[in-house]
Amino acid sequence: MNRRHHSVTLLQASQESPTLARLTELSRDSVARLKAIELLIPAPLRTAVKAGPIEGQVWCLILDSNAAAAKIRQILPALESHLRAKGWEVNSIRLKVQITRAA
Repeated sequence: MNRRHHSVTLLQASQESPTLARLTELSRDSVARLKAIELLIPAPLRTAVKAGPIEGQVWCLILDSNAAAAKIRQILPALESHLRAKGWEVNSIRLKVQITRAA
């Protein structure tokens, strides 16, 4: 059997695979949640916050420092309430600090 390999775009691959389609959907949803709360995050911290994974009713925010996490932790109830008001089923937001190290 002779197979020909051809390249496909990420969009094509995600549409053809239920698993990739689900991951793409979760990724888009996570980014949409971050955009929905962006104005509630103090301006100097916005670049320190990234959308993370969604696991059921728990959403994760990825932060680039412990200081940013401490500040965001103070406003978590407001963020969660705002998301619920916008229609997302969010019981809690988990914070994960991911410090990138210079090579």
